[in-house]
Amino acid sequence: MYAVREEVEVLKEQIKELYERNSVLERENAVLKSLANTEQLTQLTAQISTLGSTSPQQTAVNAILQEGSKLVALPPQPNVSTA
Repeated sequence: MYAVREEVEVLKEQIKELYERNSVLERENAVLKSLANTEQLTQLTAQISTLGSTSPQQTAVNAILQEGSKLVALPPQPNVSTA
């Protein structure tokens, strides 16, 4: 039982760290999108499409790049308590 509680605490901490990292990356992404011009976004889209990859990550990148400088809103993140 103690081992399970300890594992839960470790996982809660990992979740907290991942949410914080996600927030940092979202801010960085917003800044980079705001600084990129349409020509740069078009070039990135062309480079990605020449790779011919159909992975979910590449599909997501393509969708974001096609959105131009619009920000893509992610669903709200749940609160993690450390009870």
